[in-house]
Amino acid sequence: MPEQNETKLNIGLFGFGVVGESLYRVLQTNKSLNAQVRKVCIKHADKKRNAPAELFTTDPQDLLRDDNINVIVELIDDADAAYLIVSDALSNKKSVVSANKKMIAEHQDELLELQRTYHTPFLYESACCASIPVIRNLEEYYDNDLLQGISGIVNGSTNYILTRIAEDGLTFEAALKLAQQEGFAESNPALDVEGIDAVNKLTILLTHAYGTVALPKEIVHTGIQNLHAHDATYAKEKGYEIKLVAQAKKLEDGSVAAFVLPQFLKKDNQLYNVKNEYNGVIIESGLADKQFFYGKGAGGFPTASAVLSDLSALRYDYKYEYKKLRYQEPAALAQDFYLRVYVSFDGLFHVPHELFEVIEEWSSNNKRCSVIGIIRFSKLKDESWWKKKNTSLILMPDAFADFVPELKESSASEMFMV
Repeated sequence: MPEQNETKLNIGLFGFGVVGESLYRVLQTNKSLNAQVRKVCIKHADKKRNAPAELFTTDPQDLLRDDNINVIVELIDDADAAYLIVSDALSNKKSVVSANKKMIAEHQDELLELQRTYHTPFLYESACCASIPVIRNLEEYYDNDLLQGISGIVNGSTNYILTRIAEDGLTFEAALKLAQQEGFAESNPALDVEGIDAVNKLTILLTHAYGTVALPKEIVHTGIQNLHAHDATYAKEKGYEIKLVAQAKKLEDGSVAAFVLPQFLKKDNQLYNVKNEYNGVIIESGLADKQFFYGKGAGGFPTASAVLSDLSALRYDYKYEYKKLRYQEPAALAQDFYLRVYVSFDGLFHVPHELFEVIEEWSSNNKRCSVIGIIRFSKLKDESWWKKKNTSLILMPDAFADFVPELKESSASEMFMV
């Protein structure tokens, strides 16, 4: 029997795909949650579904205008449509749970204002790393000003591809095809392999970690689409793993460095052993040192488990407080710091002069070579040479440069050839 202070959740569910059906199944079998799916809005009425026909509708208003429904769970893949659903629900004081990271990342300002105006909970733990409770920990456990950094493998598709390349010696194309066959990558994998999904997640995490509200396009990012067999050979020789890492670090001036870039990891990094479709997140605090979170970052049941956690919290009227945003001075995105980077390119490619202080040169054959050096971050943000198809840029294990070499005053057009 539910406690008197526990809210009965009457759910309007948008989407009945892998996650939506998984959630429905769990709620059907677990009555202790005091939650029930009252109506499900779907796009295609003629599709056969494993639930009673009377549960489904194609009209969003059947959910949004039903006074008996007090929670909207949004699990569709259309970010624009999702925003209309979520904003309507919040405006009508219906609590909302969402897994749509693209929608949240692109509309944070508007969604924050809706929550402030209508005092309505909006929870989205499942939008970042599925079963790993990252957002709630940043909100509650790290709600002070001692958070030093957060770094993680937050996209299971790219991690699966990189694992197959490293362990099976597959080409990028072969590993991608296998990921698609196993259901870890979409038929159009650009959102994953180009780092877009990861930067959407980092955008959300920045709000809860540092009160930094930014659009994904403001954060430097790329994926694994330009990595070359030469890079895998270098990693194997040095004992490194290549991972796509979303990272944020608080600098001495209080600003936050944030980016999504491939990175070489050494064995002492806890992300080194995160394999296949799994996600891993390291949170570093000034007092607690490092804490490591690990789990499945994708799939029906892992994502549904995070949605279920948010629903459970709604029973007790839980809502995000955004403490770093509302009660402290939000941290600005840093632009002026230096990184150690590895750049590989075809033998005749010209590296911009701003890749100064070259530390090492390495070559596996006459057609591909690489340099390791220190680069000013603003040169990555403002220029695109490092995103060209025949070029790959990977952060070194100790990415942040402890010293700043004398800056060569030169224009971006000046080049030298290695």
